[in-house]
Amino acid sequence: MNKNYYAPPLLLIVTFMCSMASFASQDRNPADPYEGFNRVVFKFNDTLDHFVVKPVAKTYRWVAPKFVERGVSNFFSNLGEVTTVPNHLLQGKFGQGFKSTGRFLINSTIGVAGLWDVASPMGLEKTKEDFGQTLGKWNVPSGPYLVLPILGPSTVRDAGGLVVDTLTKPTTWIVDDASAQVSLTVVQGIDKRAALLDSESMLTGDKYSAIRDFYLQIREYNVRDGVVEDDFVNDNSDGSEEEFLDESF
Repeated sequence: MNKNYYAPPLLLIVTFMCSMASFASQDRNPADPYEGFNRVVFKFNDTLDHFVVKPVAKTYRWVAPKFVERGVSNFFSNLGEVTTVPNHLLQGKFGQGFKSTGRFLINSTIGVAGLWDVASPMGLEKTKEDFGQTLGKWNVPSGPYLVLPILGPSTVRDAGGLVVDTLTKPTTWIVDDASAQVSLTVVQGIDKRAALLDSESMLTGDKYSAIRDFYLQIREYNVRDGVVEDDFVNDNSDGSEEEFLDESF
């Protein structure tokens, strides 16, 4: 494993989190005390998306046949099971852990390295867990909302979880070549962005606030396995918000 490849992004997250202390404000949303700085980072991310990421995603969707696009999405989704399984177990969800293990084994073999999702029709539906959710399950507070450069919406807890998830990704310890790791990360990012092209109409009004509120609500929903106090998620959601954030984050 090329450890030098992962040192810069992980150092970026740690440095960014430490630097936020000087931007706290008592006049902000309680969940978003660093809103001023977060908006600056959000603007940077949004500009990068507008001029680079989105055009590339549109080109990818235009050039790639639908079955290729679906195969790429399935491939990365299957790799995600390697992160999901241990987090199921750490949360005491042993049944779900065994199901996710079964999904991974079936899709990796019969589904040809995960290019085809043959496990879902067999009753092994996709579930997602990450270490940020595990920390939430262990009653670790989410901490302030953060917008990370390039990586997007997060919280202090989720940023810490992201470090662990990055180190445990299959490509971290299977792919030893740094350029190959970067290429896989870029392809995955483009695939995720292409999947969001049809969902952009959901974002109306203040884009920053909409994404922040969706993110915090859906993360709470996921940590609590659907049992939350927020009426917006329980009563007024048709599932589209969760689908949007599931693809994004």
